[in-house]
Amino acid sequence: MDFYDLFIRPYEEYEASQIALEAIAAVFGLLSVFFSIKKNILVYPTGIISTVIYVYILFIFGLFGDLMINFYYTVMSIYGWVLWSKSSEDNIHIEVTNTTKKEWVYSLLLFILSIVLVSIVYYYKPFINNKFSMEGISLDFSHLDWANKLDIVTTAIFLVGMWLMAKRRIENWIFWILGDFISVPMYLYKGLGITSVQYLIFTVLAILGYLSWRKTKRALV
Repeated sequence: MDFYDLFIRPYEEYEASQIALEAIAAVFGLLSVFFSIKKNILVYPTGIISTVIYVYILFIFGLFGDLMINFYYTVMSIYGWVLWSKSSEDNIHIEVTNTTKKEWVYSLLLFILSIVLVSIVYYYKPFINNKFSMEGISLDFSHLDWANKLDIVTTAIFLVGMWLMAKRRIENWIFWILGDFISVPMYLYKGLGITSVQYLIFTVLAILGYLSWRKTKRALV
């Protein structure tokens, strides 16, 4: 497949409003990561705009795992916004620390819980797609393609990353790097080329974010 087939042809079937919404969500998503690297509290309002739009987009494309995580992002962004405000001397920038052993245990539990919950949602996906009717459908995992399976995993990865970011832990970037990288082919396969490119940029920015936060932490020691 060439560039046209991957990035242009899928959009021929989309409405102009859907393309515009995806582009807006991608721009605000990039702004959110930029502000996160800078440890600037604007990471949250820009992120909320992006995640709310993606909740709608992902519902249309049936990526229920990522839909759930974007809803979770919205809720956690409000929580993180309040938490960062209380922890910031100038109400803009914050201090960062490393993840504790106790928080790593919580992270593992969050990861496992997310895998279970999102798997349950996908199990009932035929029921949801059938307008919440059991007529003519069966419940199992046979309908899942590889993108759906990746969606389950990335949802768990991003959930942990978002929680650690709200706690201002440096290691949150490790989860963003991994999840962003995995998301690139998943969204490309689903026909969301703009979002796929966004996640490729996210991967690079997440690496820069990790290096920046680690450098800041070392400078404070």
